[in-house]
Amino acid sequence: MTDWPRPSYTGIAQVRGPLVVVTGAGDVGWDEFADIRVGRDGDAADGEAAEDDRHGLVLDTARDRVLVQVLEGTGGMSTEGMRVTFSGAPLRVPVGTAWLGRVCDGMGQPLDGGPPVLGAAAPVAGVPLNPVHREPPAEPVLTGVSAIDALTTLARGQKLPVFSRAGLPHLELAAQIAAQASAGDEPFCVVFAAMGLTHADAAAVRETLEGRSASGELVLLLNLADAPVIERIVTPRIALTVAEHLAFQEGRHVLVVMGDMTSYCEALREVSAARGEIPARRAYPGYLYSDLASLYERCGRVRGRPGSVTLVPVLTMPGGDITHPVPDLTGYITEGQIVLSGDLHALGVYPPVDALESLSRLMRKAAGPGRTRADHLDVAAQTTTALAGARRARELGELVGAGALSDTDRHYLDFERACRQTLISQGRTEARPLEETLDLAWRALAALPRRELTMLPAEAIDEHLGRER
Repeated sequence: MTDWPRPSYTGIAQVRGPLVVVTGAGDVGWDEFADIRVGRDGDAADGEAAEDDRHGLVLDTARDRVLVQVLEGTGGMSTEGMRVTFSGAPLRVPVGTAWLGRVCDGMGQPLDGGPPVLGAAAPVAGVPLNPVHREPPAEPVLTGVSAIDALTTLARGQKLPVFSRAGLPHLELAAQIAAQASAGDEPFCVVFAAMGLTHADAAAVRETLEGRSASGELVLLLNLADAPVIERIVTPRIALTVAEHLAFQEGRHVLVVMGDMTSYCEALREVSAARGEIPARRAYPGYLYSDLASLYERCGRVRGRPGSVTLVPVLTMPGGDITHPVPDLTGYITEGQIVLSGDLHALGVYPPVDALESLSRLMRKAAGPGRTRADHLDVAAQTTTALAGARRARELGELVGAGALSDTDRHYLDFERACRQTLISQGRTEARPLEETLDLAWRALAALPRRELTMLPAEAIDEHLGRER
């Protein structure tokens, strides 16, 4: 069968923001990939590529009018002399193990001086995993971060976001998780998709992840703040497409870290405004929930396949507002959250994880006998309960004065300080084994009288704290 060349269209009605309106185009579908040739001197040969040629994706079609979003941005483009050719297929990227160890921009173009990534192509749009073929998340992904491994354990196939706000070290924590995470002795790799980073932040992320990249266990996609806004929308989809192949075709357990998702949603809002769509809450498009779900639901485990895709989206809450549309909708889709605290950060605690605001709904699938350690779930429950008691004691002390507190209340405050200093706080490059993490939790719990350790079996208390307690 002969592949006839695709027609080119020169009817450019408008260039608006990151969008181009093409008229007179027929037989064009949504999500089609397009080649855009900008105006040039008449000396250029027909069909000859130029450095300023660009690419786009079809957002909408109506009769013979096609709305195209330009991936490289429309800066310097003019309607005169422009030609658009539609490929008849969606945007595709190469997939395979050639991605491992590579550093690329948000469109998958190399930043590490290496050759372009080659491999079989797959569409970046992807589809959420079919619920019929899903396996429930199980077994842990250990991050080496005590506050997460002990109290909000991450399960393979889970989606567990990090909620932060401006000024908190969410990017450092995300990079530390990516650098330290593991799935035991099973094949494991990380796909890190950074969106809207400054050049300084991008350099810091590359430095933190240099070791994992050199070992061939990392795919790093860096979308910079000065890159075209459309690139930010494509970046997480490329990351998930690469991760799906590594997991379900290559049999690896893949951790995908994506952030900042708020930056992604801002890009989505900008494109929606350029399209003239009716805005919804906080001027975000009405389809924000379904768009986020189309990303988050691509993680999981597939029946009969050995690999898994685990997702940790990182997002900042504007003004620290957890009811903002981005964290609010993310919370509906995901299975818990890790919340960073400004108060802990002010005390110099890193990572400033608020254990009482954080939750992993699938922790029981990933921790406990046969998975981590037999006492893990009991220790986590007791630690969380004791932190709640410490918060009540602290609030009571603020009302009646510290001198009016009972001895038990003071023990709870001692426990909170010990937990903050030993269990929660750790170095930015410190990878703690789970055994050490749980032993540190026991050390903090030693500040409480035995009668308050109601969530722990007596034999476990005897083993770790001694019978005299």
